[in-house]
Amino acid sequence: MLKPELAKKIQEFVYVQPRTVQEIALLLKVNWRTADAYVERISKEQGTISAKTFRGGTKGALKIVFWMNAERPAVSEAQEQLLKKIEAGRKKEDFSPLDIYQFVDGKKRRAFSEVTDAEEETRDKNIIPLLRRATNEIYIFSGNLSLANLIHGKTHVLGILEELATRKVNIKILTRVDVAGIENVKKVLAINNRIGRDAIEIRYAEQPLRAIIIDNKLARLREVKSPEKYRSGELKGRTYIYYEIYDEDWVLWLQKVFWHFFRPAVDAKKRIEDLKTIEKLK
Repeated sequence: MLKPELAKKIQEFVYVQPRTVQEIALLLKVNWRTADAYVERISKEQGTISAKTFRGGTKGALKIVFWMNAERPAVSEAQEQLLKKIEAGRKKEDFSPLDIYQFVDGKKRRAFSEVTDAEEETRDKNIIPLLRRATNEIYIFSGNLSLANLIHGKTHVLGILEELATRKVNIKILTRVDVAGIENVKKVLAINNRIGRDAIEIRYAEQPLRAIIIDNKLARLREVKSPEKYRSGELKGRTYIYYEIYDEDWVLWLQKVFWHFFRPAVDAKKRIEDLKTIEKLK
């Protein structure tokens, strides 16, 4: 069991400079596996540290634990400007993922689009295999958590989230928690009750990103173009554009952006309880 004082000790140790898992094991006088499990738990639950394996798959493999900058997730002037745009936005129309995508190495990204006249719930036919790729953690930037209502064929995304949670994949979500979307939030949080652990954590935030980050490997951002906002004939229908990023540095930056919003955000359960206190007018 990871006690708060041990977590604090590890974080203070890594804050000074990056450390190997073996150094942390020696500090705590535990074996490598235990130290690695502690690091993974702190990374998932608090987002203050992260780890990267160098020369993976070889005898000389080395796992380095480093501090995740909690002050500003930007490491370049471009990222600082992007962060400012994201912070200033509230709705998905306030920020285009293309502004991020344009800076990513062409060999480490791809984008595609789909046009549909159907309802929102039928979009993104590729989301099922995308989510199933997760082995450790998923971060989701959402608007009103409409993800909870997506169905493709006979497969319900809500069921996939439960499948992942059962497989010990931790899921953290940023979304609005208001009267309009409260049922979506409740549907997702109900998964925790069914599996018997808090695998999914939801916090309230109004921000313009619509994105999913899978482990430390992939980030997919979504943009929506509505015909009514363009001249007649310019768009054939409601257009969804998906931007996939495989560049580790940019995926890591997006994780930092997620934690930048997530740390100070209000827990969804607290927000729901507050919403319940609103009296209906007779």
